[in-house]
Amino acid sequence: MNTRATTEARTRAYLGLGANLGDPVQMLIEAVHALSAVDGITVSRCSSLYRTSPVGKTDQPDFINMVVRVETTLPPEQIMTRLLDIERRLGRVRTDRWGPRTIDIDLLVYGQSTIETESLTVPHPRMLSRRFVLVPLMEIAPDLKVPGTSKSLQEFLNLTEDQGNIAVLDDVVNF
Repeated sequence: MNTRATTEARTRAYLGLGANLGDPVQMLIEAVHALSAVDGITVSRCSSLYRTSPVGKTDQPDFINMVVRVETTLPPEQIMTRLLDIERRLGRVRTDRWGPRTIDIDLLVYGQSTIETESLTVPHPRMLSRRFVLVPLMEIAPDLKVPGTSKSLQEFLNLTEDQGNIAVLDDVVNF
């Protein structure tokens, strides 16, 4: 038995995933499977998939978005390294900010930590103004208190200026 995995401190984190190139649903499935294969990360819950309007750069296909909850023994910087590696393996090429992509994986929340370094800001700096994050996050963590804030996710959703379309996909995907 691997006792190391059971004795290490685990932190609950939330990740936002999105894709709008190729087969976005398949990309999200592959990304969740890749996350599950990372030592030190256990995917514990997945939201539904949502079709959402693009934000920022609107002349591109709609996105498919979701949020996953993970339990992890990795520090946030190592998680980001793994997320970027998964993005690269799934064909992500960074060209236009907010442009089309095969996959995007963001670290939204890491326990009750607030982090601000050159390469990482947690909670994610734009998550509370994005319907495509708030709606799936509320689905799997309706009572989540985002570190450094006092409002509920519903209050942030009510206040957001993002009025882009968001609709749950009818197809059930089993991760």
